[in-house]
Amino acid sequence: MKIKSSELRTVCGPTSKLPAEELPEIAFAGRSNVGKSSLINSLLNRKNLARTSSSPGKTVTINFYIINEMFYLVDLPGYGYAKASLQERAKWGKMIEKYLSTRDVLRAVVLLVDIRHAPTKDDVMMYEWIVANGLKPIIVATKLDKIKRSQKDKNLKIVRETLGAEKDVKIVPYSSETKAGRDELLMILNELLV
Repeated sequence: MKIKSSELRTVCGPTSKLPAEELPEIAFAGRSNVGKSSLINSLLNRKNLARTSSSPGKTVTINFYIINEMFYLVDLPGYGYAKASLQERAKWGKMIEKYLSTRDVLRAVVLLVDIRHAPTKDDVMMYEWIVANGLKPIIVATKLDKIKRSQKDKNLKIVRETLGAEKDVKIVPYSSETKAGRDELLMILNELLV
């Protein structure tokens, strides 16, 4: 898939009504500071389309990016941000759950985990929720450039085992810095949209 155009089309907060469903959607979910905004920018070949920040927990809305006028890439709020109040976290949780459980046009959920660490309880919960709701999970192990090449296979095995992911679930090692994994991820997304 070639990315010819990408723009932020709609932003939804906790009280917003989700936009009318027209085109297929692929959602991106992950813990705060897993590098979701950086990955979206590198995937779409844009510098600052998704806002990045050195302090985690910046995405507190559901952001709908229209890609090639053909589908939406949906950026969900990061979960598990420790400094957010319980009330705030509950609000984001409800918003994410409402989105994931009501979108008939949702083709898959891309779950981002940090390749440097075993997935957290929140990551496991999100993975189990995706599977239990009959959605197809695609796991992207971010920050590949932050580990030694010799650690990659061992770390990917830990990710798969901790999440309890079946053999047929794709895990894509990804670096937003070097764009390693970008072509593979675009190919997977393309297959979902055909």
